Amino acid sequence: MLHVSGWAPDSRFSVSRSGLPPTAVSSTVPFRPSEAPLTFKPGDKVVYPHHGAAIVEKKEKRKAFGESTEYLVLRMTDGDMTLSVPVDKVEDVGMRWPISKEDVEDLFEVLQKRDIREPANWSRRFKNHQEKLKSGDVYQVAEVVRNLALRDAAKGLSAGEKSLYTKALKVLVSELAFALNTPEEKAEAKVQDALT
Repeated sequence: MLHVSGWAPDSRFSVSRSGLPPTAVSSTVPFRPSEAPLTFKPGDKVVYPHHGAAIVEKKEKRKAFGESTEYLVLRMTDGDMTLSVPVDKVEDVGMRWPISKEDVEDLFEVLQKRDIREPANWSRRFKNHQEKLKSGDVYQVAEVVRNLALRDAAKGLSAGEKSLYTKALKVLVSELAFALNTPEEKAEAKVQDALT
C-alpha cells in the first residue's frame, strides 16, 4: 500500500494509485488502498519512488543465508541503472503502476496552479519538498516541480533546491512519458509549457 502522510488529493483529482493497472480504475473513482497485493511481471511499466519510471526486466531467485527470495529486476528508463526489489516488498517500497493517460489532465492542473502555500523557512520548505518527492506520489512530485519552478522564476534557487528540482523533474517526466507513450523530451516540453 502506498502510504502518504500529511497530504490528501484535491477531490476533483482521480488517482490510479490503487494498485490496479491504470485501465482498471475509473477516472471518477477516488483513491482507495488496494486489498489485493500488487503483482508485476516482466515487461510491465512501473514507477519506483524517488527514481521514476522503470520496466520490469525479469524475475529471479536469489539465495542468501539459506533462504531463497524472488526479486523483480527493474531497468530505469533514464540511464543504465537497474534495481532489484524483493517481490514481497514491492508495496513496502511504494512501487506502483504509472498513471493512466486519463490522469494526465489532472497532473497538468497541478502544474498550472499558481496559488501555492509553502513554508517561508528554507529548511522547512526543502524538507517538505524532499518528503513529497520520496512519497512516490506523482501529484506530489508535480507540486515540487511547480513550486520550485515558480520560486526559481521569482527569486532563484539555492544549489540544494536546484538539485531537488532536477531530480523531481526527471521523475515526473519519466512517468509522464509512459502515460502519454511519448519520448521523454516531448513529455518534458509539455511540463515546461504547463509551468509557463
